[in-house]
Order: sequence, then structure tokens, then C-alpha cells
Amino acid sequence: MSSSPLRFAGLLLLAFCTLGLFATPALLAQDLHPSRRPSPLGLAKTHVSDTYVKVTYGRPYMRNRAIFGHNTDSTSFLVPFGDLWRTGANEATEITLTGDVTVAGEALAAGTYSIFTIPGETTWAVHFSPQLGLDGTGRLEGNNFTPNVYDTAQDVLQITVPSHTVDETVQQFTIAFEPAEAGTHLVMRWETTEVRIPIQ
Repeated sequence: MSSSPLRFAGLLLLAFCTLGLFATPALLAQDLHPSRRPSPLGLAKTHVSDTYVKVTYGRPYMRNRAIFGHNTDSTSFLVPFGDLWRTGANEATEITLTGDVTVAGEALAAGTYSIFTIPGETTWAVHFSPQLGLDGTGRLEGNNFTPNVYDTAQDVLQITVPSHTVDETVQQFTIAFEPAEAGTHLVMRWETTEVRIPIQ
């Protein structure tokens, strides 16, 4: 009689171990899925007074590519000067603001917006659009991709900010918030380019 409970406990332990062998890879695969993107998701967040600000974006790597510049017959750039860019990779970059702010001195109401940019040699144009859920400038639903959904006429704000060259090469596109007088700077860096957008 005394061996039956032990035998039952052993069988139960064996069943749990077997289940664990099958379940663990599936669970790990689900947990690791976002990191398998060639350009992983990034998140930057801060508070400006009582306003919460959050940016979600794709973070591409340089991967030995030339990023910003003027295309020529001999050189092509991933993000040519003067071309509209989703400001990251995969889905369009989105910013959420819980309160009204000023961006580079211009009013921007609370809400969530896509951010598109047009990089230039010395300045960048930055567009804030109420069109959400975009994949680049189009929209992917199931297997159907509709190109050119983004419409600049719907922008709620367009600003121009200076770009700068930095000494260190930034291999992965990065958006961060850095404290500034009376607010914060939304800072974009990639390759040797830096752009700062004042938010108050």
C-alpha cells in the first residue's frame, strides 16, 4: 500500500516534466517573437509637467548601409535627403501626448499622431499626422497592402528643425527624451546625424 502513493507521485512528476518539455519552447517562442524583428520595437517616454509623452518606433540598424545623403549615380542612401521617411522601420512612428504642448514653438493638442520626417542636409521637416496604424506610408491589412495612404493634407502640424552632425557613429536608430529648459527635447540619432525637437 505504501508504494502506491509514491508510484502515483512519481507518475505525476513525470507528467509535469513531460508537459514542461513541450510547453516551454512554445512559451519562449512567444516571449521572444518581437525581438526576432530585424528592426526591433523601441519606446521612449517622459513627463513634461503633468503631460505624459510616449513614442513607439521601429529601430533599424545601419548594417553597413549609407543612411542619409544625396543619391548619386555611384552612391545610394537608405533615406535620401528630400524623401518622406516613416522615421524608423516597420510601422510608422507614433507619439502620444496626454496634454496640450508646444513643439518647436507651435501648438500641438493632446492625442496620438504618426510622425513622418523629410531629412535634409541641414534641416528636417517633421510632420504630425492623425492617421494611425500605418505601415510606412501605406496600410497593411492581412495580406493586402494599400500604398500611399498617408496624406500630408491631413497633418495637424508641420515644423522644421535643424540637424547636426555628431562625432560618434550611432549604429541603431534611436529616439530619446533629454531634459531641457522648461521642457524636454525629443532627440533622434542615427549614423552621424542628430535632430532635436523642443517640446514644452
